[in-house]
Amino acid sequence: MKINQSEFVISAVGPDQYPADGLPEIALAGRSNVGKSSLINKMLLRRNLARTSAQPGKTQTLNYYKVTSEAGVLYYVDFPGYGYAKVSKSQRQAWGKMVEKYLRDREPLKLVLQLVDFRHPPSAEDQNMYAWLSHYGIPMCVVATKTDKVSRSQWPKHSKMIRQTLGMPGHVPLVLFSSETGQGRDDLWSIIAQSADMTMKSPSEPPKLAQETEDNG
Repeated sequence: MKINQSEFVISAVGPDQYPADGLPEIALAGRSNVGKSSLINKMLLRRNLARTSAQPGKTQTLNYYKVTSEAGVLYYVDFPGYGYAKVSKSQRQAWGKMVEKYLRDREPLKLVLQLVDFRHPPSAEDQNMYAWLSHYGIPMCVVATKTDKVSRSQWPKHSKMIRQTLGMPGHVPLVLFSSETGQGRDDLWSIIAQSADMTMKSPSEPPKLAQETEDNG
């Protein structure tokens, strides 16, 4: 996917601050430090557009990034990370209400990317998020980050672990991703383009819905 332009737009805390142009929105959810900012930067081929931080829980708003590509225009919407103990209970509850309202009411939302750490079984918070999205029928794709930290011979084992722990049916895509190597970037862009009704340059080749096994090349 060729990216023509990408820019940070707004840190929003409620519907009155969300963009009103109706462009497709792709939301990113996951635990603090799972690599959401790194994924955004790799997907957009930018070094520091989405700021990564050594301080988990720093993102406290819905951060909008506008992306203009060869296939069309959309927003990435970065959620506050969940599961960080040093954030107060009242703050976590406020974030939860903001995110829940967005997920249930936001019409331009086309897909939620739920990020999990490929190295470990999905946490209780990961399982709760997945179950919540499934219950409300919200389109989703699970993205396993940090795959470069796991040997390729172990990829099938870790993929199975994630699917079983979350209770993922076969039709829900699982993309293995690395912000270091770019693993999974093309697959993820194909899924996003499908969800956002964007036209890829090679429509004769159906996009892959998952990359769970070792590449042959």
